[in-house]
Amino acid sequence: MSAKKAEKKLKITQIKSGIGYRVRTKKTLEALGIKRMHHTVIQPDNPAIRGMVNSITHLLNVEEIKG
Repeated sequence: MSAKKAEKKLKITQIKSGIGYRVRTKKTLEALGIKRMHHTVIQPDNPAIRGMVNSITHLLNVEEIKG
C-alpha cells in the first residue's frame, strides 16, 4: 500500500465581485485564498473546502482536477 491514491483538487476562480455582499462572504473568499477578481487558486477537495465553495457558488467558477 505504498502507492498514494491520486488526490482530487479544485481549481477555484472568482468570477464576480464580493462588493455589496456580507462580511462573512468576503471572509470566505479570503479563507479560500482568493485575493482579487479572476484570481485562481488550487485547493484540496475535502468537505471543508466544499462547504466554503457551496456557500458562495454565485461568486465562483469551480473545476475538479486530478493531481
